[in-house]
Amino acid sequence: MPDTPSAPLLLGNQPGSFPHSVLAERHPAIIRQVREAFPYEPGQHRALDELLANCTEGMIEPLPADAHDRDLWETWGLGEYTGRPWFDVPWLWSESWFYRRLLQAVGYFGPGPWQGVDPFRPFKIAELDSAETDEELAALDDLAGRPAAEQAQALLHGSLWGNRADLGFRLSAEGARAADAAPGLVADDSDRLWSLLDRADGATLYLVADNAGRELVPDLLLIAHLLRSGRIGQAVLHVKPYPYYVSDATTADVVDALRRLTGAGGAAAAYGRHLWSALGDGRLTLRAHPFSSAPLPYAEMPGDLRADFAAATLTIVKGDLNYRRLVGDRLWDPTTPFADVATCFPGPVAALRTLKSDVITGLDAQTEAALVAAEDQRWRTSGTHALIQLRDAP
Repeated sequence: MPDTPSAPLLLGNQPGSFPHSVLAERHPAIIRQVREAFPYEPGQHRALDELLANCTEGMIEPLPADAHDRDLWETWGLGEYTGRPWFDVPWLWSESWFYRRLLQAVGYFGPGPWQGVDPFRPFKIAELDSAETDEELAALDDLAGRPAAEQAQALLHGSLWGNRADLGFRLSAEGARAADAAPGLVADDSDRLWSLLDRADGATLYLVADNAGRELVPDLLLIAHLLRSGRIGQAVLHVKPYPYYVSDATTADVVDALRRLTGAGGAAAAYGRHLWSALGDGRLTLRAHPFSSAPLPYAEMPGDLRADFAAATLTIVKGDLNYRRLVGDRLWDPTTPFADVATCFPGPVAALRTLKSDVITGLDAQTEAALVAAEDQRWRTSGTHALIQLRDAP
């Protein structure tokens, strides 16, 4: 992966920058919401208060000696960053560290009565049970009569734009602001994506999920359609091993989404039953690799995960975090070719992402100029633009 002075690593130590706002504003807001969402006990309240002070004004601290994943985090850089301000370490690392520390504060890793209780579950369930989700599932009945190619394209775009269903993003000022610009694709390699799948006999699609709820549902619908239509023979869905980035999908969230589909009636229920069956017979497989919650780019993935991805006809990585991990969490020149900075991935890879952070590659100069003229640099983080980008050879 290119590593040049023209692509500085993103840190959170510049006031007014998007990474700084996440560390200084979004993370405290998340702590407050989590604290209010559960009847936590005094010890958890104290731990959350300590985390609030530490993440905004303190230094990176080591994990407890008995932490189950202490050795893992040491290999991920904890020893190097201990004693440094949160704002002065790589933004990707400090964001991930925040969620690890938040789970520790609420007792997620136990032992104790709160072990395994997802602190973000109330927000995920509220979104999954919303009227907006009802409307989206009802629309599947109309889609069912369309040609297969049209259904596939509609569901691909549903998966893409579902990325706006991001609870952490909504807590930021940027996400809460009403957008003036109409949503639009700034890059679209969808034709190449379909061509790649169609060239393979019995293609295997890997999808690295991002958010649960109203984003995970269209991801599952896309997988179901591709399996039912025979466009792929097998699908592998990578989820997080534990709650992460507020709304990132876990195995429990997949089960919740499937129950939501099967209970919806109509075409949605048929999709849900097909997925339930596909999990039972092995055509759909779940993975929850520890590296999925690592504070590192995909360039540093371990060998077993690299071998797993290498077996895929195509891997689709969803969302902003996965994009940052794929190309490197750097302030690239937007015209830097996507294929040049996604070389770390061991097989063909496509990114589906709405834009919610500064990282962007693969734009032509005219597109970038038009975006800047219309919105200055807000287009990078507003969530009103999206992309489908493909690198079809390692």
